[in-house]
Amino acid sequence: MTTETLTSRLTIFQGHQRLLQADRLTVLRYLQNHDELHPGGSLTPLWVFDDLSGLRLDLNWRSELAPAAQPPALLDDDAAPAPTAAAAAPVEAAAHSRTARAVGRPKLGVVSREVTLLPRHWDWLNRQPGGASAALRRLIDDARNAHAQQDSQRAATEATYQFMQAMAGDLPGFDEACRALFAHKQSAFLLQTQAWPDDVQAYLHQLSRPIWPV
Repeated sequence: MTTETLTSRLTIFQGHQRLLQADRLTVLRYLQNHDELHPGGSLTPLWVFDDLSGLRLDLNWRSELAPAAQPPALLDDDAAPAPTAAAAAPVEAAAHSRTARAVGRPKLGVVSREVTLLPRHWDWLNRQPGGASAALRRLIDDARNAHAQQDSQRAATEATYQFMQAMAGDLPGFDEACRALFAHKQSAFLLQTQAWPDDVQAYLHQLSRPIWPV
């Protein structure tokens, strides 16, 4: 698992009750412990949701918690012989080549992709300081900053809907709550969800927080 995956926040529900909200590794260990205590499965299954996207996840703790395979250690009798001077020379040359390439401007994690533009767009980009690539990066960063709040609101709306669809589809007022959600009418949304189970309401409030004005 990557560091980003390990630090992602997840929430476990059993029915309409929230059991745990923690990082992925803690959640996986909780699922493992639950399955070991209930080898035949529990009457009400555990559902795991991603706190960022609101999506229900299908986690397999057996594969994710399995220890990584380690290469067998070499015994003294099997130890590889020391390289000869002739064999060591290409290795030293390759190391020197890598060192030489490391000098200079560092790679910034850029990824090459194809972009299709009209000639007038390329003409304008090529006249910008730093060239076309630098100009495109600045334009994208400016757009991200300008629309950060709108993007956050849209992502929160989608995450809230994803959770509602999975957890609250059979609860009273679901359709009306969905309409209020997408219309960004907070008072109507709270009204339609106020009779829902407490843990469901609390998680909805967490997911939808970026939608509503402060």
